[in-house]
Amino acid sequence: MKSSSTDLILPMLQQHLGTSIAIARVDAVSGGCINQTSTVTLADGSRYFLKVNQASLLEMFAAEADGLHAIRASASLRAPEPLGCGVQGQQAYLLLEYLPLQAHGDQQQAGAQLAALHRHTAAQHGWFRSNTIGASPQRNTQTHDWVQFWQQERLGFQLERARRNGYPPRSYEQGLSLKAGMGALFADYQPSASLLHGDLWGGNLAYLPDGSPVVFDPAVYYGDRETDLAMTELFGGFGADFYAAYNEAWRLNQGYAVRKTLYNLYHILNHFNLFGGGYGEQAAGMTEKLLAEIG
Repeated sequence: MKSSSTDLILPMLQQHLGTSIAIARVDAVSGGCINQTSTVTLADGSRYFLKVNQASLLEMFAAEADGLHAIRASASLRAPEPLGCGVQGQQAYLLLEYLPLQAHGDQQQAGAQLAALHRHTAAQHGWFRSNTIGASPQRNTQTHDWVQFWQQERLGFQLERARRNGYPPRSYEQGLSLKAGMGALFADYQPSASLLHGDLWGGNLAYLPDGSPVVFDPAVYYGDRETDLAMTELFGGFGADFYAAYNEAWRLNQGYAVRKTLYNLYHILNHFNLFGGGYGEQAAGMTEKLLAEIG
């Protein structure tokens, strides 16, 4: 990376690591679609992971750091340690512990440790602050009523954004009908407010060289543990060993088979709001399927 970029990054690291440090190299990391990411190697050989975006997005990084702290405090799944965030010039940044990650590892351990994460519960659903889901805002207003939380903070929030983004009126009206009637899916099920990763697709799980799992890029809040499991099924990447280990640690309720579509509808609507395209038709199909279940 050019020395001018190094000159911009150095003050970010000095805020948290001390003014005596020197950067040996900065290597851009591909794969992210929201932030500029890089690994930074210091003259003493130590390495760090750095995320950078525009200064107005500092709260996004601050919320991510809080989420990582919450996961780490649970002593369940490993997550990188946040070392600090702030604004330098026109850029916000988040400095993280560097971990040597790889794509494959112990999925049984990942499933068991996710169940352990979910064993950490709170008195209310939601969280003490809002955060983001991808590049979208995610409201986490706290409540004791999980159905109300999902109606207002999740499904309803994305439906209103979708309406403004050109979601077909018929699909929007069906979404409102689902929002009003979704309580029928919880007639015999009252979920605990579990600590959730919140954005657990395959791209946010990796492994250390010893095979142990690491999660990152969370959208943390407290809610139904089924939401995390549902998202693992949305884009793939989780094998039979993962689900067997989770169910051995904490078996899922039989109603999950239907509710997972409700929970993934939130993410598909969010994808429609971010990217448009065929996600709108996919969301409409999921909505019709759920309305048929409700009757």
